[in-house]
Amino acid sequence: MDIFLADEQHVPLSTEPLRRLAQLVLEEEGLPIETEVAILFVTNDQIADYNRRFMDSEGPTDVLAFPLERLQPGVVPSHERGAPLGLGDVIISPSYVHAQANDRHTTPEMELQLMVAHGLLHLLGYDHGTQAEAEYMESRERELLAKVGVERR
Repeated sequence: MDIFLADEQHVPLSTEPLRRLAQLVLEEEGLPIETEVAILFVTNDQIADYNRRFMDSEGPTDVLAFPLERLQPGVVPSHERGAPLGLGDVIISPSYVHAQANDRHTTPEMELQLMVAHGLLHLLGYDHGTQAEAEYMESRERELLAKVGVERR
């Protein structure tokens, strides 16, 4: 799996555990070895700009996901064997996530792990637009995070 991580901000960040989590999420979802995804860590200003331009929302947020295709949760997309399967981009603001972790009485590391899993699941078609979708997505997040010793709040 090709998991591209780019750290374009100034909050100290240990990316290797996040890369391992991303790989675990993709493997647990049954994605092929040829899968490609990008995870970008950006400033509050950068994510606020993405939020405004692409989501029609104002201000910074914790995580944004930009899938390349509309996928169904739990369904592995078909692709040509040997060809890359691009999922899209996950964009996270560690500064925002750190403040959010404090408000939610958790650690910044645990909150970042949740955002990585959450963003990847969005790329894979999971959503939280309805109560049923939210419960399904949160249940999957809990299962995945438990595999790395993190309890989802």
